[in-house]
Amino acid sequence: MYVSVRGIPPGTRSGGRVPRVVVVLGLVSLITDVSTEMVAVVLPLFATLALGLTPVAYGLLDGLYQGATVLMRLAGGLFADRLRRPKLVAGTGYALGAAAKLMLLPVGGAGALSAAVAADRMGKGLRTAPRDQLIAAAGPHDRLGRSFGVHRALDATGALLGPLVAFGLLALAPGDFDMVFVVSFCVAVLGVLLFVHRVPEHPAAGHRVPERRTPVSLGDVTALLRTSGFRRLLVAAAVLSAATISDGFLYLVLLRNGSVETRWFPLLFLCTSLVYLALAVPLGRTSDRLGRTRVFTAGYGLLLCAYLTAVLAGGPAGALLCLMFLGAYYAATDGVLPAAAAPLLPAELTATGISIVQAAVAGGRALGAVAFGAVWTATGSDVAMWTFAAALTAALLTALPMITQARHRRTEVR
Repeated sequence: MYVSVRGIPPGTRSGGRVPRVVVVLGLVSLITDVSTEMVAVVLPLFATLALGLTPVAYGLLDGLYQGATVLMRLAGGLFADRLRRPKLVAGTGYALGAAAKLMLLPVGGAGALSAAVAADRMGKGLRTAPRDQLIAAAGPHDRLGRSFGVHRALDATGALLGPLVAFGLLALAPGDFDMVFVVSFCVAVLGVLLFVHRVPEHPAAGHRVPERRTPVSLGDVTALLRTSGFRRLLVAAAVLSAATISDGFLYLVLLRNGSVETRWFPLLFLCTSLVYLALAVPLGRTSDRLGRTRVFTAGYGLLLCAYLTAVLAGGPAGALLCLMFLGAYYAATDGVLPAAAAPLLPAELTATGISIVQAAVAGGRALGAVAFGAVWTATGSDVAMWTFAAALTAALLTALPMITQARHRRTEVR
């Protein structure tokens, strides 16, 4: 069958509010992100100060943080489509992420920390594609950007509150990372309970329901990879992600350059999330009107601005500008990418297709994290930043023609 790249069949344009399930999933993500970001904001300090990891060791850990989701993202999408039980698969991922928080309590070295981080990221990988499938199936395609924008805005609210909670706990008990991990686990359990009791297994009647009755096969996945529009979007996303620096590394660069003090480190995540929250819905709506691939590409241009600001503009003002660019990058890419991919996919393979794109992005970021840590160790933070700024520029020049062609092609899914 043929699916328009814009994904807006005649007669599907509609008004109305964002579907209820999208809001509920957003609240689940909000609670889960409070838990996750409580750990994420202290992880760079915990790894480099408490455990004494070097930049290259932290780069390997950060690569694991990004890369552990790759296979699980694929597994999550395949299982969700094969079993036609996206809620079951996503719920398993949420539960695994909650359990990983308890694994952090006895951590005393890099090996144990890596195992806990891997478990947490595997949970995230498992739940992401099925969750996004539930969002994509909940409403019409002409409003996907808005639906994903609302979900990501609620998600960003959790990312906003998480650093505040961690900052408050460490202010009450400086250096007590175990307390942060215990509270994080309790919050994660609340998210799991909300997901189990308030998210339906299948979308409301009248929306995009899979008609497939046979299991997903390797041939189906191969057919997806042969469709030109989807393939171009996939390759472009992977190329861009490989030139991406993780938030933790970018914040450590700001710390190393003297733009921020150590005591304010958890609040860097807060500022990024605040900008993300403010722009997620507006940029989601903009992507519905102007084109999702255009907004997605512009997001990586904003990330390049963040890189350049980190090395050229010092002091608190420079750090604030860097964080604004970083938050805008997330708002323009995080929800827009699955919204751009979903219309290119048949309903019965939506989770699989989204998981392939997200796995490619996670794999690229993992490679980027390891490479950045190695370059930093060999040459210093400033040279590493300039190297990745040049790499991102080259990636944008490579990906832009692919995305432009993907936007104008119609795709055939057999």
